[in-house]
Amino acid sequence: MFKYLSNNHLEVRNRTQAVAQARALGLLDASVPLVPPSLQPEQRPLTLGRSEVEPRTYFTESFDGTRIAYAIAGNGPPLVKVANYMSHLAYDWTSPVWAHWLEELTRAHTLICADERGSGLSDWDVDDLSFEAWVHDLEAVIDAAGLKRIPLFAMSQAGPVAIAYAARHPERVSRLVLHGAYARGWLNRDLTEAQIEEEQLMISLMRVGWGRENPAFRQVFATQLFPDATTDELHALERQMRVSVSPENAVRLEREMHQVDVRQLAPKVQAPTLILHSRQDEGVPFEEGRLLASLIPNAQFVALESKNHLLTKHEPAWQRFLAAFRTFLA
Repeated sequence: MFKYLSNNHLEVRNRTQAVAQARALGLLDASVPLVPPSLQPEQRPLTLGRSEVEPRTYFTESFDGTRIAYAIAGNGPPLVKVANYMSHLAYDWTSPVWAHWLEELTRAHTLICADERGSGLSDWDVDDLSFEAWVHDLEAVIDAAGLKRIPLFAMSQAGPVAIAYAARHPERVSRLVLHGAYARGWLNRDLTEAQIEEEQLMISLMRVGWGRENPAFRQVFATQLFPDATTDELHALERQMRVSVSPENAVRLEREMHQVDVRQLAPKVQAPTLILHSRQDEGVPFEEGRLLASLIPNAQFVALESKNHLLTKHEPAWQRFLAAFRTFLA
């Protein structure tokens, strides 16, 4: 049986190290079969106990008939969290990865959040996993919830979706908060040939390693996003990867993320905007956050002293995030 390695042993801090570690673990061998998307109970994510918030889950149809799952929870003025990678509305509320985020987002607001198409409780068997489809899905959820004018919160690759929505519907977005986000996907950045090759290898590794019983690849991927997390937090993230999305859809979503480019839309955002980014983020480099802040007019930028793309509950940067977030939305 494969034993879970601590993040100190993996020592993954960037894609180059991730590819090297994956090669060392033999993950380029595609002979090991993939597991199906449906999981046994013992394979489900670790939890931190029952959430005090009871979300109500609904479905709406997007422009092409795809069913998008969304949840409503909490009390207060509405706040929309844009759908992001590796979410699952049935698991996130008690997951060590997402529970503290959702607790904060429902502290003073009625939260509306959704699962991306191709993942979570939304339809998995879909033809269109494009960026434009993600924007249309956000439009569908906001309309289905009967919202007129709301603040948007978006993390990572959900950031460009929120930017596109805010630029196209300025009358409906009161404020915009972006964490670990970017304006240009991986393939639209200034890459060396070696970096392009590394990214192609990562995609190949995702295809063969995402759904394996052996968690080695998921550990490598999780450690890149969560380098200062505890072993239990890493364990929860790599298990959630399997629950939230199939290997095939993970590859399709990752490929689309890398081609995103909202540099022309960002200057059209009219809503007051807060951008937060970890200084040593390897999932989305700090410089991409600075670039994004320079593109959105009058955006406020907050640097967080962290290595994590996903902030953990116990690190000092989380308190810094909370202070900036609460002040901005007060």
